[in-house]
Amino acid sequence: MSLKDKITQELKEAMKSGDKVRLETIRSIRALILEFEKSGADMKLTEEDEIRLVTSAVKKRKESIEQFQKAGRTDLSDKEEKELAILLEFLPKQMTQDEIVEYVKNIAAEIGAVSKADFPKLMPLVVKNLKGKAEGKAIKEAVEKILS
Repeated sequence: MSLKDKITQELKEAMKSGDKVRLETIRSIRALILEFEKSGADMKLTEEDEIRLVTSAVKKRKESIEQFQKAGRTDLSDKEEKELAILLEFLPKQMTQDEIVEYVKNIAAEIGAVSKADFPKLMPLVVKNLKGKAEGKAIKEAVEKILS
């Protein structure tokens, strides 16, 4: 089942259950996907595109939560946190920081990366392989840790 199909199924369930926050959040994901599909005449939505769209929505929610907390708007930050939890259900299981570090160690050993000068060689390779499984910030921290 593709992510788009899962979203459609979850949308129906949210409508039946009457969960407004869940319904709004799933509708927003669905709108992003439909907008992407309509943006290009020959654009075919891949699973990678679906994950990228949801990941982008997750990143926006995290930034919003941070801004609302700084402004003291706990009501809005709570709403964003609920939406974030719903969005995370649609992403593949994220790797832990320890798993990322272990993966980076293995790749660094394979390509012989040992110093900070090897960062430009190692980082793109790791990002490409962990796309959708780990956040870029976490990957960068792991690569810097291994190369320091």
